[in-house]
Amino acid sequence: MGLLDGLMGKASAVDTDEVNAQLEDVLAGNETVASAYKLIRDMLIFTNKRVIFMDKQGVSGKKVNYLSIPYKSVIRFEVETAGTFDTDSELRIWMSGVAEPLELELKSNLAAPVQKSLADQLFN
Repeated sequence: MGLLDGLMGKASAVDTDEVNAQLEDVLAGNETVASAYKLIRDMLIFTNKRVIFMDKQGVSGKKVNYLSIPYKSVIRFEVETAGTFDTDSELRIWMSGVAEPLELELKSNLAAPVQKSLADQLFN
C-alpha cells in the first residue's frame, strides 16, 4: 500500500498546545499546529503551513521520522470512507512533481476530521 500503512488503530484528537510544545524544535517560527490526531504511537499533524506525519520507530519510539508536505505542493486529495465490510478509510494526497499519491490507511472515525482539517488548511 502506501508509505505509512502503519497509521491504523484508534485515532483521537490531540490538544494542539501539547503538540506545539512537543514540536517546538521542528516547527518554523511562524508555524502553529491547527489540529493533530494521535494514531497509537504516530501522529498526523496539520499546521498553518504543512501536513506533518510523525512516525515513531523502534521499540522505544525515540527514533522519529517526520514527513512534511507543504500545502502549496498538494494538487488534490481524496478520502475514502469505510464501508460495511471494509472498515478502514483511506487518504490519498497527490503532490506536484510526484507521480503516485501518498496513501494512508486510517480507521473510519478519522476520515471526516482529517478531510475537514486538510480542506480547512488548503481552502481557507
